[in-house]
Amino acid sequence: MSEYRTGRMLLAGGLLGALGVLSAFCLTRLIGLALHLVWLGEIGFHLVEPHESPWAGRWFTLLFPVIGAGIIGLMLRYGSRMIAGHGIPEAMESILYRDSRMNLKVAILKPLSAAISIGTGGPYGAEGPIIMTGGAVGSLLGQLFPASAAERKVMLAAGAAAGMVGIFGTPLAAVLLVTELLLFEWSARALIPVSVSAAVAMALRAPIMGDSGPLFPDVRVMPLAVGHLPWYLLFGLLAGGAAAGMTWLLYWIEDRYEAIPWLNYATRPLLGALLVGIVGVFFPRALGVGYDNIAGILSGQFGVGLVLAILVGKFAAWSLSLGSGTSGGVLAPILMIGGALGGLIGHLTVGLTGLPPGLVALAFMAALFGASTRATITAILFAAEVTGHFDALVPLLFTCAVATMVAGRLLPYSIMTGKLVRRGRIVVQDYVAPEAPVREAVVNGD
Repeated sequence: MSEYRTGRMLLAGGLLGALGVLSAFCLTRLIGLALHLVWLGEIGFHLVEPHESPWAGRWFTLLFPVIGAGIIGLMLRYGSRMIAGHGIPEAMESILYRDSRMNLKVAILKPLSAAISIGTGGPYGAEGPIIMTGGAVGSLLGQLFPASAAERKVMLAAGAAAGMVGIFGTPLAAVLLVTELLLFEWSARALIPVSVSAAVAMALRAPIMGDSGPLFPDVRVMPLAVGHLPWYLLFGLLAGGAAAGMTWLLYWIEDRYEAIPWLNYATRPLLGALLVGIVGVFFPRALGVGYDNIAGILSGQFGVGLVLAILVGKFAAWSLSLGSGTSGGVLAPILMIGGALGGLIGHLTVGLTGLPPGLVALAFMAALFGASTRATITAILFAAEVTGHFDALVPLLFTCAVATMVAGRLLPYSIMTGKLVRRGRIVVQDYVAPEAPVREAVVNGD
C-alpha cells in the first residue's frame, strides 16, 4: 500500500481546512471573552486590547497576569506539560519523535490556556497556540482512521496551516510555514493536501471569522531602486544580529528561571506573570495581542517615542513571560518587535534613505521573523500577504535573505528549534535531495 493514499488525503485536507478555521474562530472568541471579562468586566467576544481598559495602568492590574499564570500552572501540573511555551517546538517534536501523535487533552487545553494567558494580559498572539491546536486536530483525525505515520504528519501540518489561515488570512505563507517547520519534506504528495486545507480555510475565513481583507493594509511601499540596496543590506545585517541576540537572550532568561531552586515548571509562570504585570502597569500597550500596535507602526502614525516604548516594553514583557514556561506564542510578538525596531530606524534615517518609516518597519518585521525562525521564504510571503503589498516582495527578499544568513552564522539554532536542540534532539531544517549512486556517464557523446 502506498505511504500516501492520495484521494483520502485530499478529502482529509479539505475537512481539516474547515476544522482549522473553526478552531481559529473558537480560539479568538475564547480570547475575546477572557479579555472582556478581565479588562472590561463584561461579556463580549471580539478582541480588545488591555490598554483600552479604563483600569489600564492601575497597580491592581498587575494581579491579572498572576491569576492567569496560577490557573495555567494548575493546567501544567494536572493537565499536560505540552501546553507550555509557544507550541511549535512541541508540534515538531511530535512529528520527529512520536510518529505525529498528539492527544485530545492538548487539543483542548492548549487553546484554553492561550485564552487565559492572553486574556489576563499575556503579551502574545493567537498564532502559535492555533498552529498547535490545528495540528492536534489533524493528528487526532489521523489516529481516528487508519493512517501511516507519514499521513498523520501531513494531516497535522494541514490542520496547523488551516489554523494559521484562520488567524492571519495568509494561505501561501501558512503552507510554507508548516513545510519549513513541520513537514520536514518537500514533495507534491505532502504539499497538495496541505495546500487544499489552506485554500478551504481561506474560502471559509470570511463567512466564519467575519474578516477577509489584509490585517495591515496601510503601508506605503516604494519600488526597489539601486540606491536603496546598501540600506536594505544594512537593515538585513541589523535584523539578523537582532534575531540571534533575541533568541539567545530568550533562552538565557529561561535558564535563569530554571536555576531558581524554589520554583518548578508549574510555579515559574507566576514569577514571570508578576514581572509582566509590573511592566504592564507602566506601559499597558505591552500587554495583550497588540495588532493595533503593529498597524500603527506600519502605517507610520506612531512617533519615535511611542515606537521606542513599544520596542522596549513588548520585548521585556514577552521574554520575561515566555521564558518562565507559560503558555504563549512567538509570531505576533516577533512581528511587533521587528516592526518597532524597523520603525525606529526608519524614523531616524528617513532623511538619508528617503524610505517611508512604515516600509522600513515592514522590512525589519519580515527579516526578524525569517531570521529568528529560519523560515525565510515564509516570512517574505507572510509580510506581503498580511499587508496586501506584493510589490514589496523584492526588497523583502533581499533583506530577509541577508538577515537569515547573519543569524545562522551567529547562532546554530532558531527560536523554534532551540528548545529541542537543548534537549539533545536533532532537528534538520535543510532539504536536499539524496545522493544518487555514482555511475559511469557518457560525456559529450564519448
